Amino acid sequence: MKYTDNPADDAMKWRLVDSEYLFRRPWLTVRRDTVELPNGTVHPEYYVLEYPKWINVLAITPEGKYVMVKQYRHGLGVVATELCAGVVEEGEDPLDGAKRELLEETGYAGGEWELSMVISANPGSQNNLAYCYTARGVEKVSGQHLDKTEDIAVELLTEDEVRDMLLNDDIKQALMAAPLWKHFALYHKI
Repeated sequence: MKYTDNPADDAMKWRLVDSEYLFRRPWLTVRRDTVELPNGTVHPEYYVLEYPKWINVLAITPEGKYVMVKQYRHGLGVVATELCAGVVEEGEDPLDGAKRELLEETGYAGGEWELSMVISANPGSQNNLAYCYTARGVEKVSGQHLDKTEDIAVELLTEDEVRDMLLNDDIKQALMAAPLWKHFALYHKI
């Protein structure tokens, strides 16, 4: 699937007839749209979830350790080991947000950063994107600076441990599994 701004695709786009906000909170906004499909069918209730931009960081120390976080995930009711991740603040550049989140959640900073991929959790019903970064050579520079609602443990894992988690389907967060799979595939580690 390729996302482009191809003018030939315009004929497939839906026309917005009406839009109403049903719920507005800092981390979630729900919008109900009335849309008309190209064939003339009107869909009176198409729901869109609006979120801020998200980031996640695949951080690796100079010694080759993967900086992961472990936290409770209430939706599934599980404690999960994941990449550092978070929300990009209003007006903040995604890279700056990624560096801020890594420092806040783990105390790690520095290194060489690159954008690995930009993905969507669900382009059918969500309007935001997740910016996935790889940071090589990060080092511990401080303790964690967590919000009151965060309870996060930092784990340093070996490449083999992270690869085994992927192969054993232990990383359930798709927005984190995708950049990890890409990382391992690009470097022929799977």
